This record gives sequence, structure tokens and C-alpha cells, in this order.
Amino acid sequence: MTAPLILTMGEPAGVAPEITAAAWEMLRHEPGAAFALLGDAAYWRARNPGLPVTEIAAPREADAVFAKALPVLHRPLASHPQPGTIATDTAPQVISVIDEAVAMALRGEAGGIVTNPIQKEALYGAGFRHQGHTDYLAHLSARNGKPVQEVMMLVAEDLRAIPVTVHIPLKDVPGQLTRAAILSQARVTVRDLTRYFGIARPRLAVTGLNPHAGENGTMGREEIEVIRPALDTLRAEGFDVSGPLSADTAFHAEARATYDAILCMYHDQALIPVKTLDFHGGINVSLGLPFIRTSPDHGTALGIAGKGLANPRSLIAAIRLAAQMREAAA
Repeated sequence: MTAPLILTMGEPAGVAPEITAAAWEMLRHEPGAAFALLGDAAYWRARNPGLPVTEIAAPREADAVFAKALPVLHRPLASHPQPGTIATDTAPQVISVIDEAVAMALRGEAGGIVTNPIQKEALYGAGFRHQGHTDYLAHLSARNGKPVQEVMMLVAEDLRAIPVTVHIPLKDVPGQLTRAAILSQARVTVRDLTRYFGIARPRLAVTGLNPHAGENGTMGREEIEVIRPALDTLRAEGFDVSGPLSADTAFHAEARATYDAILCMYHDQALIPVKTLDFHGGINVSLGLPFIRTSPDHGTALGIAGKGLANPRSLIAAIRLAAQMREAAA
């Protein structure tokens, strides 16, 4: 029996309770999709009247109850916030749930982690000092003796896009875009596409930084001095790499058919095509970690929390993909 997935509670005042309930309802009869929520069982019941919830003592118990009830590893909150209103006293528990999920994955008790969205501003007062989930998970891995090079990959339909630089101001991108960064991200991406997605020899595309990929230096020299030398190194190592490509022609259907993943030079260059292609179904995948991690590619949506408006498609897709990755790696 494969270990079930662990779903973290994320920001409880956001849409996590309602999309979790909708995901369970959609997946409860789907083979291999069993997950256990790590969070407050009473709060999830209160946010979802009528939702069948069963408290379990260990992840391995999830499979037996999943078809009839949402399995919950009960971790009571300090308070039960009103939907859409953050209670700062719950922040330490939001963080501790992520810590515990990682510990379970590293011990082999969880087949992978799916994280509900967090509200980073609410966590900073509790000591959170990271850009987001991805680098925090890498920090936890290193703290447990498993240093990693984390890679954030966004998935929508047939597009897998990786931003080489992530949550930094656009003005800082040229200074942080290095050959080493491109090389490390490319190597991890190719390795994990083989391991988790079953692609024997991944085809990797790489965008340029500047419009029209710099037009041979007339609109910037990053392509000449940073990106092309990195791609030459990757080709010498045997990787199937194309680029640097002009970003404005790299994401249409015919272009997507020529690669399995694309490295982009900054956040919006990767995120805009992903969210345009499938806004409600996009997935955030963390590559390079010693465990599987996926997440819905949206935030806490405090403005619609508790109103019955939240779309669960992204969470459902994230759970399904984590299960597929787990099976591919088995």
C-alpha cells in the first residue's frame, strides 16, 4: 500500500476549508487519490456543515475512511477565525503544520505533500522569514540534513514553466540572473521530469530575458553573456536544450509542442502564460525536494472565503498530480 498524501490546512480564514471539502467530494472514489488533512477537524466541520469528517491518528489510516469521510489529523487551532478575517494567533499553527507534514514525508509516512495556500503577511509575526512555500520547504529539508536546490515549476495543461528568478523586483532580475542559476535549475528540472513524469529525455526550452531575446545584443547583452553560455554548457552535458527563445513566441500551442518544460527568466514571464492558459486549474510543483510537493496555483482568496464562490479545480488538479508523481517514482 502506498503512503497517502498529506494536505496542509494553509490559511484557515481563506478558502482552504471549502476547496478541501470540494476536493474530497470529487476524489473520494478515485483510486490512489486518498489524502489526509493536517488541520483542525472542528473548524473544517464548522466551515462545511454536513461534511463527514473522521479524525485519524496516523496517515496510514486515511485510505480506510477516505471514501466515506474526510480523514483529518486533528491539530486544534488557537481560535476559529471568521472567514476572510485573519486571526494572527493561528499563524504558529499554520507554520507547525507545514513542519509536521515535511517530517511525515521524510519519514515515509506521507507519499507526498499538497499545501493549501498561506497568507505570508500573517506568518511574518510568528517568525516566518521566507519568500513562500517553496524556499521554506527547501529550508526544512536542509534543516533535516537534506540540502537541496529547489525549483518552482508551474503546470497548466501541456505547459510546464519554471521561473529562474522568482519573488524579486523586476529591476533586480538582471543582477540575479546568472549562469549558475540557469544551470542548477535546468539540471534539477530534467532530473525530476524523468523521475516523476516518466520523460526519458526531456526537451528543455529556455527564454531570453529581453524583448526578441535581445536581438543579438541590440536590446541587452544578457542573452550573449549569461544565457547562451549556460545553454552551451548544458548541451555539452548531453541535455536537449533550445534557446534562448523570444518569450513572445514561446508559449503558443505549436511552440509548446516542441518542449517538455520551459525555463523562464523571471516570475511573470512564466506565470502569465500559465494563468492565461488555465487560470483555475494551474498547479505549483516544487522540484528538487526529497519529497513530492504540489499546491494550487492561487492564493488564500480572503475576499470570497466562506461565500461559496471558491473554485476547487486547482486543488483537485494538484492532488491528482501529486498522486501521479508518487506512482511514477514508486
